[in-house]
Amino acid sequence: MKSPLLTLSGAVPAEGVDEGVAAHYGDLFREQRALADGTGFVDLSHRGVVTVTGEDRLAWLHLLLTQHVSDLPAGRATEALILSANGHIEHALYLVDDGETVWAHVEPGTQDALIAYLESMKFFYKVEVADRTADIAVVHLPAGSIAEVPQGVAVRETPYGRDLFLPRADLEAYAGQAGPPAGILAYEALRVEQHRPRLGFETDHRTIPHELGWIGSAVHLQKGCYRGQETVARVQNLGKPPRRLVFLHLDGSEVHLPVAGTELRLADDGPDGRKIGFITTSVRHHELGPVALALVKRNVAVDAPLVAGDTAAAQEVVVEP
Repeated sequence: MKSPLLTLSGAVPAEGVDEGVAAHYGDLFREQRALADGTGFVDLSHRGVVTVTGEDRLAWLHLLLTQHVSDLPAGRATEALILSANGHIEHALYLVDDGETVWAHVEPGTQDALIAYLESMKFFYKVEVADRTADIAVVHLPAGSIAEVPQGVAVRETPYGRDLFLPRADLEAYAGQAGPPAGILAYEALRVEQHRPRLGFETDHRTIPHELGWIGSAVHLQKGCYRGQETVARVQNLGKPPRRLVFLHLDGSEVHLPVAGTELRLADDGPDGRKIGFITTSVRHHELGPVALALVKRNVAVDAPLVAGDTAAAQEVVVEP
């Protein structure tokens, strides 16, 4: 989905998984500051949108998701995961129920696989699953925004802002009244600052929820059975995850950021030391400078100085060892 907002002044297209929306509109730090101040909006219209309707929708989703949603009040935002049988993360859903429909947005390009799984699990439940990506665009308003929300639009209100499920046909008109646009790079910089993991960025084929701090926010520990629950319960009650998410302050004298996948080593071990983790997302923040999220082995000392490639890095704990 190529956003019509790429025609706005200064828009530079994003690449990779975020292709289709703007990376920025000419001034990355100004856009970050605007979002931090509660002004402007972010075009997330490349994200997949999936709806579930029918009288059994919440009870049915409760059986499939890691989150407790059987009694989810209308208008309350939540997030949830779908795990493999071995407890590895397969999908992340950001959802809200409006009283008649569950609205969820997901990572770009993942909606087809998600819908295929949901369809395979319908059985006798009175539910209908639909891909609404073609006609609904996600727009993010930052926390503190006073921008008007069009009547009848489903909204996810979170501590980080509001996600609007806006008719795609109204996207350009809404952009004209919602304030200055901010690109996906500004949105990502604030996400990293807030230590929020993202599917496909902080996850790989073997990631379990405990490693990223998704227990509680996306995984409910007192709900009924779901696929992968055995792994969640075993790690929670009997052990520790093999890796943990950390926030890194990177050496600001380096011209280039270490890219995702850059290997992390203990600074004291030098360039030939063993790999103890890797960068998942790196950004330039308007106040903090170059920062990153990374996964490291659980037993790495929380105060150990690290090196990402050739770049010095200092840790902040996100997930306790």
